[in-house]
Amino acid sequence: MPVKNRFAEMLPEMTEWRRDIHAHPELQFDTHRTSALVADKLREFGCDEVVTGIGRTGVVGVIRGKTDSSGKVVGLRADMDALPINEATGLDYASNTPGVMHACGHDGHTTMLLGAAKYLAETRNFDGTAVVIFQPAEEGGGGGKVMVDDGMMDRFGIHEVYGMHNWPGMETGRFSIRPGPFFASTAEFDIEVEGKGSHAAKPQSGVDTIVVASHIVTALQTIASRNADPVKQLVVSVTSFVTDTTAYNVIPQRVHLKGTVRALETDMQTLAERRLREVVAGTATAFGARATVHFEANYPVMVNSEVQTEFAADVARAVSGGCDEAPLIMGGEDFAYMLQERPGAYILVGNGDTAMVHHPEYNFNDEAMPAGCSWWAEIVERRMPAA
Repeated sequence: MPVKNRFAEMLPEMTEWRRDIHAHPELQFDTHRTSALVADKLREFGCDEVVTGIGRTGVVGVIRGKTDSSGKVVGLRADMDALPINEATGLDYASNTPGVMHACGHDGHTTMLLGAAKYLAETRNFDGTAVVIFQPAEEGGGGGKVMVDDGMMDRFGIHEVYGMHNWPGMETGRFSIRPGPFFASTAEFDIEVEGKGSHAAKPQSGVDTIVVASHIVTALQTIASRNADPVKQLVVSVTSFVTDTTAYNVIPQRVHLKGTVRALETDMQTLAERRLREVVAGTATAFGARATVHFEANYPVMVNSEVQTEFAADVARAVSGGCDEAPLIMGGEDFAYMLQERPGAYILVGNGDTAMVHHPEYNFNDEAMPAGCSWWAEIVERRMPAA
């Protein structure tokens, strides 16, 4: 079954939805306009239930098949939130909100799942129940966890759950996936270094926090290169270096470092945290400074279930003629929380030759929507074939 003709017919309509959402981006849990639009569409499509307020601003739609002898319930999830980035696309439907844009394609994810929901509500050619999940706050807010903590899986009786993300640089409408660990765990750290401020012309009278913090930055790179097993994946990145002065002739009293740790195994994140604390403390002491570390673990490793991944790949091959093995990805994804609760799989769909996600010139490729919608619909129709 290639791309369904119905989605080719719906493409102009879906493009209007997507571009409207793109022009009105919202951050984390503040997806009030988007959530209302989604809920209104689901009601218009004739969903059997539309529930708002799951995970604060999440929306869930229930679509029952023509029969329900299987008793199966399959969940399909899309994210809705944008990023705090100034858009630089120059599009006529570019963000109307300064400093906020859909730089990760969640506008496209939401639209593809809306398109699939419309089709499934029209046809109902399956034996069971489809639950469409529209999640806020994927970009750092942990909206997936909040929806799970709200009891979503049990409330709607979900047995399996599937997610999808667009991927720039991959042929438009083609798919890739892998079983097991797929997206990395995420953690953030803050390091406060305190020395003794002084005039820059008299460094001997102070404890130079610039020097201390610079040595810390360099030493932290040895965690991945000299402490971690080289066949395992670990990234430790310092992403901010801020002093408490902007003067040319002052050695600052304090320096604040920020950064992130990414790993594909829990023991690697544990190792990174332990060594980070040891390296920071030891380096600061060696120079006569003091340092404190705040380390916060966030999204867990996202792990695709074996059986559901093979099924998702089969569906992708049926839709697009092929499905490649996806690379390991060190980015985080809070669909991980849903996969901790239920078996399922997460797949990538090609966005073509576009800027990478989280870039101010990124834009979701509308031509990918028929393939994405077809995959969603086929997941339901093949996992719960009509009796």
